[in-house]
Amino acid sequence: MAIVKSKIAIGLLIVGILTLVFGTVLVFVGPVVIDEQIVKNTQINPQNELFYTMWKDIPVPFFMSIYLFNVLNPNEILAGEKPMVEQRGPYVYSEKRLKDNITFHANNTVSFLEYRQYFFEESMSAGSESDVVTIPNMLVLGSSVMMEKMPTAVRMMMSATFKMFKEGPFVTKTVGELLWGYDSKLVDFLTTFFPDMVPVKGKFGLFAEFNNSNTGLFTVFTGQDDIRKVHRVDSWNGMQNVTYWNSDQCNMINGTAGQMWPPFMTTESTLPFYSPDACRSMELVFERPGIVSGIPVFHFVAPKTLFANGSDYHPNEGFCPCRQSGLLNVSSCRHKTPVFLSHPHFYNADPALLDTVNGLSPNEEAHGLFIDIHPETGIPMNVSVKLQLSLFIKQVPGITETGNIAEVVMPMIWFEERGNIDGPMLNMFRMNLVTLPMVMEYAQYILIGFGLGCIVGAMILRVSEKIAKKGGAFGVTEDKGVSFYFEKSIQPNH
Repeated sequence: MAIVKSKIAIGLLIVGILTLVFGTVLVFVGPVVIDEQIVKNTQINPQNELFYTMWKDIPVPFFMSIYLFNVLNPNEILAGEKPMVEQRGPYVYSEKRLKDNITFHANNTVSFLEYRQYFFEESMSAGSESDVVTIPNMLVLGSSVMMEKMPTAVRMMMSATFKMFKEGPFVTKTVGELLWGYDSKLVDFLTTFFPDMVPVKGKFGLFAEFNNSNTGLFTVFTGQDDIRKVHRVDSWNGMQNVTYWNSDQCNMINGTAGQMWPPFMTTESTLPFYSPDACRSMELVFERPGIVSGIPVFHFVAPKTLFANGSDYHPNEGFCPCRQSGLLNVSSCRHKTPVFLSHPHFYNADPALLDTVNGLSPNEEAHGLFIDIHPETGIPMNVSVKLQLSLFIKQVPGITETGNIAEVVMPMIWFEERGNIDGPMLNMFRMNLVTLPMVMEYAQYILIGFGLGCIVGAMILRVSEKIAKKGGAFGVTEDKGVSFYFEKSIQPNH
């Protein structure tokens, strides 16, 4: 029996030591193995079929929700009164993105064009594309501000041109026409005689140039030589800096193309990206950790300084001439058209802007932009980017169409681009990013616990065996002693 216990103890000891060592090794090697897999899978490399396909043909369903500001008092605005608007929408479009002309280069970069297509989703919308909306006529009011410093004779001639083509200060069209374009004889005239003023040809619409278009030629790092550089923009349309702004810092092309970021983020990380639509680099900041569909994420938001003017935030001085904080003057990259970008409803902007227009009600939940990103891989799980387009309008002497309009940055439209990983892709991510690492983490501690348990068990068996041996030896000696004593006692005396 003692021999059996001894063998069991030795077996438990060997198993315990092996599992303890294996579990301890996993504690140190497991994270390294996971990180190596992340590095391998987050590179832009055709050999990584799953992640490369996801980068090339984004499988996440994206939607663009568009809201228009319907002008309720156009005649009163012409008389100098405060504009009153009502929000109409959302008009929802599914968005398909496809990378084309993908070319890998010897310096570990890859170039591509990304095309966008939009398809109206009436079942998800609060109306149809045939809804009629009134907004400021950018062709008239925008052109008027652009011609403000031209000679009076030129301005009067332009006013006569507006009348000849029956173009007024406000335009009432269907949503589909306003967004994707309508025929305008004025556009044909302006592109013929003032090609720099209206660069579009054919139909004129707020998003006419978006559909079936690309965002320019991006060249980004693949991360194959340095994972910290993956997705970072090397150049856009062959440029490493733009020339729209008034400082080197503001002209810098920073960050990624806005779809993925390098892995291994911390709470000190930011999300820099270059936006061709905004003509500038932007940067989101960490706000808090969170959970999206069971996957841990970092929640990034736009800082209040994103659209601050140069007076409130000195680094933004290069984006001026500025108006109130919360507005980005993009006229320098929009052919001098007096248009401004901001958060919807002037959220996070100078409160004075809300005093110039009735009908706005900004709040963070509805109008704040954010990106929820998995910090270990740099892959967004949930995205909501919201921007507003406004037109600066005012009275321009010599152009009667501007009436007595008071100076105002007039909201025209705002849109939200949103997308989140779901379905089979979400399940795959949850399995690879959450379940497997969790199983590995639990496994290493289970192995350590099991190993320690085996070692303790072996020690207990060994101690109990020694106690048994000592007890047995004592008992035999005692019996022999007692027997000898009795034998001596009963022997007769001679």
